[in-house]
Amino acid sequence: MLGIHDLGLFVASGLLLNVTPGPDTAYIVGRSVQLGWRGGAAAALGISTGCLVHVFGGAIGLSALLAASSMAFTIVKWAGAAYLCVIGIMLLLLLSRPHANVDNARIGDGAMSLRRVFLQGALTNILNPKVALFFLAFLPQFVSADSEHKAVAFLLLGLIFVSNGTLWCLGVAAFAARTANRVKRSGNAVVWINRCLGGMFVYLGARIALLQAR
Repeated sequence: MLGIHDLGLFVASGLLLNVTPGPDTAYIVGRSVQLGWRGGAAAALGISTGCLVHVFGGAIGLSALLAASSMAFTIVKWAGAAYLCVIGIMLLLLLSRPHANVDNARIGDGAMSLRRVFLQGALTNILNPKVALFFLAFLPQFVSADSEHKAVAFLLLGLIFVSNGTLWCLGVAAFAARTANRVKRSGNAVVWINRCLGGMFVYLGARIALLQAR
């Protein structure tokens, strides 16, 4: 079908990649604990949307452009690194103020809209050229070289991968939200969750900044 081969192997490989814990999982868990199921779901859907942008980009050749053009890669790389570092520093500065307490942390959490959570999750992936290169490297392995519908096959495989990943991430959000009440009873836990999210954003920004075009 459309030149796709070894579909079962692709699905199995994709599921293993989806369930492997990483920064996306940490972000979803953090927002689920802070904002409940809706916050975690918004984070999961944002991350999936970011992946879909790269899938559509790969289907029309944008990912290939990033792989081939060092200038395009560098522009996206530095934009993504700057965005992530700004978010992380804002979180860290918020919680490093003198006499910051749990109420302040919770007020900050309450001001975090679901739309903002969604956009952060989406932009985290959209502005990460490593995600684009991952799809460009992984998906074509399951498309025949002589296929007349390479773009459609690439798109279909990407949709399958993202759909499975979304279901897994929504499950993670539901589980984290169910255990959130126990965590929220501890003021220190709430503060450290925010600190970890801030540190994670700064770390991802630094990693992206150090990426080299291949």
